[in-house]
Amino acid sequence: MTRSPSSAKLTALPVLLALLAGCASSGVPPSQMAGPEPQLSVERFLQAANARDLDAMAGIFGTADGPIATRTGSSVGCAVRRMGSWIGLSERCMSWQDIEVWMDTVAYILRHDEFRMRSEDRVAGRAHPTTRVGVDLKQGQREFADVPFLVVQTSSGAWLVEEIGLERITSGR
Repeated sequence: MTRSPSSAKLTALPVLLALLAGCASSGVPPSQMAGPEPQLSVERFLQAANARDLDAMAGIFGTADGPIATRTGSSVGCAVRRMGSWIGLSERCMSWQDIEVWMDTVAYILRHDEFRMRSEDRVAGRAHPTTRVGVDLKQGQREFADVPFLVVQTSSGAWLVEEIGLERITSGR
């Protein structure tokens, strides 16, 4: 029995789609973008922001509990977490749309032509190891000195950007 040309095309279509999906990958999965050093995580976050790679940004931004990309969930799981957040037992679930808008806004503010790591200092009094990384950013003719990034270490040893002093940029100082 011989195959018709149309059945051969149908068989090849899933293989072609799988290959194209592999080619569309950005390389390093966003969950592995967080670096083993605070400055490396900040550098990767800034690069992702300039590229508007919102998936990568969401994989590098978070708390000691993990990246915000992992805070999305099923409707039932989010409902339980939402109720827990009312009494302080858990953090609220975010929709991917919320995270995407948040990261896109941060990317817009952090767009830059150049950046330079200025300082790295341990932050005292935190429950998890936290480092403040100071970054000088240049946006066209405007320069912003010592934009603070607080970077926290997760239990797996990765460092996530937890807080960014965006007011340094948005206020024009």
